[in-house]
Amino acid sequence: MQPSGIFNVSYGQEMAIVRTRLQWGILIGALILLFTFPLFGSSYLVYLMNYLGITVILVLGLQIVTGYSGQVSFGQAAFMAVGAFSSAILSAKLGLPFLVVMPLAGLITGAVGLIAGAPSLRIKGFYLALATLAAHFLILWIITHLELTGRGGSLHVPPPTLGGLVFDTQQSMYYIIMVLMVAMTFFAKNLVRTRVGRAFIAIRDNDLAAEVMGINVFRYKLLAFFISCFYAGIAGSLLAYWYMVVTPEQFTLLHALWFIGMIIIGGLGSISGVFFGVLFIRLLDEVVLLVSPALGAALPFLGAAPAAALGLTAFGVALILFLIFEPRGLARRWEIFKASYRLHPFSY
Repeated sequence: MQPSGIFNVSYGQEMAIVRTRLQWGILIGALILLFTFPLFGSSYLVYLMNYLGITVILVLGLQIVTGYSGQVSFGQAAFMAVGAFSSAILSAKLGLPFLVVMPLAGLITGAVGLIAGAPSLRIKGFYLALATLAAHFLILWIITHLELTGRGGSLHVPPPTLGGLVFDTQQSMYYIIMVLMVAMTFFAKNLVRTRVGRAFIAIRDNDLAAEVMGINVFRYKLLAFFISCFYAGIAGSLLAYWYMVVTPEQFTLLHALWFIGMIIIGGLGSISGVFFGVLFIRLLDEVVLLVSPALGAALPFLGAAPAAALGLTAFGVALILFLIFEPRGLARRWEIFKASYRLHPFSY
């Protein structure tokens, strides 16, 4: 749907992601603001943006396999761990450069994802969710028992270097994270508009009908898992270089549940929903951090437990409310707003 008075006169215009001058202006302004943010943002805000950028990359992968392909996965945190520990081993122990380590970490994680996604040929829905949950525990068990990964200890990661520049601060890492976030968002946005993306959606809607239409269901399910895990591997690699240390405690089942909640609140089957979901959950965390001390002071007879559990409680309540009142997530609210704006001044 175009704004009133604007018409497409070619197929290229019809398929374009950015269509109007206003949209181009907003996009260019947003990119300028994004890449100049460290010049005026505080250290904490830059840290927060780095966290959001890495999480967006990770959740984009989860959106592809779950939101677009319909394959429920609880293993995204474990796949992120594979990318992080692969980067630590390749960089710290083998001495490989950053530009080689990062794509290798993504490919290694993608290969692990192919193994974890193999059961999708025979099972789906709740049973596939349990299979990916088992993969989460299996992967973390292997990480905590292998000598190569430190047997549950920590592995230190040297800062990335590019052309003699050392990226060892929040501000310098910001540019690497944001460039990759923008590039991988662009790739995901275009992927779901291609033949592969349409096959994913067909499998999500009805895999039997998709198979009758000639779609190789197993092949595309594995491809969805590979792409999703590749994104997780890149996010894990960025996390390792950002923190400069990796431990198994950074990748728990709770994190996997939060990632699932992000795409539910943001909106399943929507690239913009990834940003809405990640931002909403992070803002919810910030509100909880502000409210928890006041709650503990106002209700001292309850002790510290209620304040400590407020984050999980708020997440659970928000998830339930969205599932009841807006199961299509914040992306649906955004689409309604855009439709009303584009129809103005016509009421219909």
